[in-house]
Amino acid sequence: MTSYDALLLVSFGGPEGPQEVIPFLENVTRGRNIPRQRLEQVAEHYYLFGGVSPINRHCRELKAAIEADLAAHGIDLPVYWGNRNWTPYLADTVRQMAADGVRRAAAFVTSAYSGYSSRGQYADDIARARAEVPGAPEIDKLRTYYNHPGFVEPFVEATHAALDRLPAELRDGAHVAFTAHSVPLDQPGRERYAAELADIAAVVAERAAPGHDRALVYQSRSGPPTQPWLEPDIGDHLRKLHAAGTRAVVVVPIGFVSDHMEVKYDLDVEAAELAAELGLAFERAATPGTHPRYVAMVRELLLERTAGPDAPRPALGTLGPHPDDCTAGCCRGRS
Repeated sequence: MTSYDALLLVSFGGPEGPQEVIPFLENVTRGRNIPRQRLEQVAEHYYLFGGVSPINRHCRELKAAIEADLAAHGIDLPVYWGNRNWTPYLADTVRQMAADGVRRAAAFVTSAYSGYSSRGQYADDIARARAEVPGAPEIDKLRTYYNHPGFVEPFVEATHAALDRLPAELRDGAHVAFTAHSVPLDQPGRERYAAELADIAAVVAERAAPGHDRALVYQSRSGPPTQPWLEPDIGDHLRKLHAAGTRAVVVVPIGFVSDHMEVKYDLDVEAAELAAELGLAFERAATPGTHPRYVAMVRELLLERTAGPDAPRPALGTLGPHPDDCTAGCCRGRS
């Protein structure tokens, strides 16, 4: 059995005022030679919401919900929070943990899938933060949880609700589009990432929208046009639906744990506006956010990790529970 004396919430980070937007985007794109003009274009998405990304507020709410859930189940464990790209920075949080005497912590990452962007990069972030802090605690990342019932069940509920919001005469013929952040085709772990998305989208569809036409599509690509990324794009998909005579669509952001900017702008603004132009009735399903089942999942992942490899590990779909540690091809390519 493994014993922990803290839980670390690890997330992406986001600006909380107009003056923070460009510095934040510079952090996100550092080393990628993104033109300043492109950063300014993306910044406009944030300015539309007052220069504030929802993600830090979500993390505060999630942290508070996790603390309450742990306390309600008699687990006395401090919860810390650190980000990759904005305050509170992960290294600063690890430094505070060391000062507080934390020796070993479990890390819960607000990214549910395999692949470098979703898992491998966060593991690198944790290792880099620890290297910056003398006497840093050991930190074990909790397993990938895209097919854990605590992540899937809120999407089933949200998809039901989104379908119910459509006009009754359009509901039965509605198309269900599952969306996730696109990644380059040459990114390590891309195949596993796409397979996990397809597997769990099928589970949600079977439970929440049996008989409905469905597809897995992608959004929010940010690379140069010459670089191939996972497709089809959500905008192209909406145009195809319109051309085929579809009258209503429910978009389920299956790749996201909360309503951050790629959901609030890319779906709620861009995709919704395109659907309106095409005459498609459009509803977007909620992300897990602080759904009680999702919050409880964090505790369940922690307890299974402390119990060891023989503990029951619930998993829906066909791919089985993800191992604690990254395997070949999961997030850094095959070895």
